[in-house]
Amino acid sequence: MNPLLRFCDVSFGYGGHDIIRSASFDLLAGSCTALIGPNGAGKTTMLRLAAGTLHCRSGDVILNDIPLHNLALRKVARTVALVPQQLDVPFQFTVREVVEQGRTPYLRFLRGPMSEDRIAVDRALDLADVTGLQQRIFNELSGGERQRVKIALGLAQEPKLLLLDEPTQNLDIGRQVELIDLLHFLRGEGITIFASIHDLQLVEGNFSSVLLLTPEMPLMDGTPEEILKPSILEKAFNCPPRRHPLLLERMQPHAKRPG
Repeated sequence: MNPLLRFCDVSFGYGGHDIIRSASFDLLAGSCTALIGPNGAGKTTMLRLAAGTLHCRSGDVILNDIPLHNLALRKVARTVALVPQQLDVPFQFTVREVVEQGRTPYLRFLRGPMSEDRIAVDRALDLADVTGLQQRIFNELSGGERQRVKIALGLAQEPKLLLLDEPTQNLDIGRQVELIDLLHFLRGEGITIFASIHDLQLVEGNFSSVLLLTPEMPLMDGTPEEILKPSILEKAFNCPPRRHPLLLERMQPHAKRPG
């Protein structure tokens, strides 16, 4: 089976300094991949490269066997949706008005939304479980509610691949659990998930594969069991095992989590 998305020896940087260096990996259709690594390692940059909003300095990002640089961004956006960490909405837009922006790749010049666009928005609101919020003002929502609306915005694009940049950041434990449950559901709907994750304890049991991106080490690709090892994480995060609950637990399998 051909990968949905493929990074082939991709490098990218700013001001002559490469952040991503010779990265190669595949995302298979239906997979759920976590992108982990220390702050500043380039996780957001990698997601933007996958979405086609940045172009690699060397190598190729290939979507359905076609290099992204050969595709119009509008066409890419019909297959790939990027949900950013922050979504700034300067006006008092309702939730529905925000989610409707996800139909932009499908709208033709001087043509308003059609029935298929309204159906897609309704489905996105339903999938993200925010139908009951659609007349609320986006800027008045809680953090967890906003996160779901941002995902609905991405789903309105009817993507095959959903890219999520730190989707659990600033969410309490209950909202994190809700969001992970949503990702499980979306994967069941046939959507491939690629998400940068800050909390490593959410990775095992929820993601089928892991990419570890660090400035000092080559990109690592494997299962959670292969990547989430104390020896690897200690070096990647420059963190002694005794200082990180997940590392301590993995060194002492029978140790109980604090709390």
